[in-house]
Amino acid sequence: MRSRIHFCPRTGQIWLHEHRMLLVHAEAQALLRKELIDSLGIDRARGLLTRMGYASGVRDAELARTRSQDCSDSEAFMTGPQLHTLEGIVQVTPVRLELDRMAGRFYGEFLWENSWEGQWHRHHYGQHHEPVCWTQIGYACGYSSAFMGRPILYKETECAGMGHSSCRIVGKPVEEWEDAAEHLRYFTPESIADQLIDLQTQVGQLRSTIAEKDKLPADMIGISPGFKRAFELLRQSAGSQITVMLLGETGVGKELFARALHAMGPRKDRPFIAVNCAAIPAELVESELFGVERGAYTGAQAARPGRFERADGGSLFLDEIGDLPLAAQSKLLRVLQEGEIERVGDHRVRRIDVRTIAATNADLYRLVKEGRFRSDLYYRLNPFQIHIPPLRERKEDISFLAKRFLEKHCAIHGKKLRGFTDKAKRALLTYRWPGNVRELQNMVERGVILAPSGTRIEVSHLFSSPSVEGEAQEFGLGMDGSIDTDSWDTGKELCEAVFNGIRTLDQIEAMLIETAVDKAHGNLSAASRMLGLTRPQLAYRLKRLHETAAAGSTGEAGDAGQGDALPWR
Repeated sequence: MRSRIHFCPRTGQIWLHEHRMLLVHAEAQALLRKELIDSLGIDRARGLLTRMGYASGVRDAELARTRSQDCSDSEAFMTGPQLHTLEGIVQVTPVRLELDRMAGRFYGEFLWENSWEGQWHRHHYGQHHEPVCWTQIGYACGYSSAFMGRPILYKETECAGMGHSSCRIVGKPVEEWEDAAEHLRYFTPESIADQLIDLQTQVGQLRSTIAEKDKLPADMIGISPGFKRAFELLRQSAGSQITVMLLGETGVGKELFARALHAMGPRKDRPFIAVNCAAIPAELVESELFGVERGAYTGAQAARPGRFERADGGSLFLDEIGDLPLAAQSKLLRVLQEGEIERVGDHRVRRIDVRTIAATNADLYRLVKEGRFRSDLYYRLNPFQIHIPPLRERKEDISFLAKRFLEKHCAIHGKKLRGFTDKAKRALLTYRWPGNVRELQNMVERGVILAPSGTRIEVSHLFSSPSVEGEAQEFGLGMDGSIDTDSWDTGKELCEAVFNGIRTLDQIEAMLIETAVDKAHGNLSAASRMLGLTRPQLAYRLKRLHETAAAGSTGEAGDAGQGDALPWR
């Protein structure tokens, strides 16, 4: 177990497997516990602390699963008690442990010595009449339930907070306890939390309704300046008939932008036809674009309309236009200028009404100078350029996109995953993404396939080869999971970025809020304290952040099956 713990004194980070840990003062934790009890009352504080322990237990169970392949169920289960001891919570001694994961049978009895929670409760409030090790009981329930794959409930039969020399707990499946309902209520979030989740669900449904109404691609997500500039240009050109040229590297989503342009325009109810000019053999380009008559050449057994005819009244997307042969370029120019086509082997002129959208990752101006692209066609296709930035320049969008793809591929593959580990999140943010959004989507799908159901996607699930994983480490992710601060903006550089218009205060605020909520594991009260805000102030900023993301995108960025406040959560 000790080999799974890594300390990085340079960055001040502690890692247990792939999860970041904290070393905190027991007295400070006890004072926070006391404040919760004094502010919320015994009953609500007990529920909050129990749920906090439960979440911690579920996390540690993920590590136990990784050990279960190399040892027996009982030995793997003891990972949790060992971690509880190693983390300084309480010394755990098994009294009786009987479990059979396949049959679902479980009985556990443990002795707790030196319980920090029982000792500090007694220190602050004196001897109590009921057990008080609520966080530890929550941990035991969460850990055992996640390990067994069924609800396990523990009760504390002896407690140091009641005056006993040590604590004793007994755990069994929920249905084997007659008074289970009395204890299970502490695992249910407060009504206000339920209301927040309901509101988040309603907002999500409204966004889905709007997206469905406009038929916009769900993967059009982003809050970065580059994405918002490109999307705003797309929106401004949607209502006109101007030819749009989409520029950007391979994988940035040019076809996605083209479909969004079609969906936002007056032709949205008419056909959208996409053509990859690079994938059509040179000798078949004309027949594919303009159609062919029967007998026009050997093998033409029947008349067939081309892509222009099929797109009549709608939009035609010419992808990789730079790879179009010169002979086809001249005929394409005539079609764009005159709005008329002639099928191969036919002399009849057909009128067509098509909006043309072109895209390329090549430098067309350079191709014109080299004589490989017609200058008149270049100027005909180029009245309205939209540059789509590469993903490495859209760091703010990575978390939104990753969670969108996680939700999408969990549904496709029938998986239920709990998100990404801390190291996986950092790897996604520090990787350079030569394949852009397409590479991110493929990587997330690989992670969904490889990660066991009910767990989180780890770094090893994402990267297909050690060399690619090493590239992520080279650009900021250390072997111990720490971030190389030399590769990130310093505070001064961050200020300069704001002053020079590279970043905005809203973007910096969004980054701070996301980090705080992530560190607080979704607890908005804890996150607001980190930021020096009240909880209503943080809730207001979260609402504004969601509205900004919705305005700059057309899909949701929530977790798979979750209504979380920020994309990583």
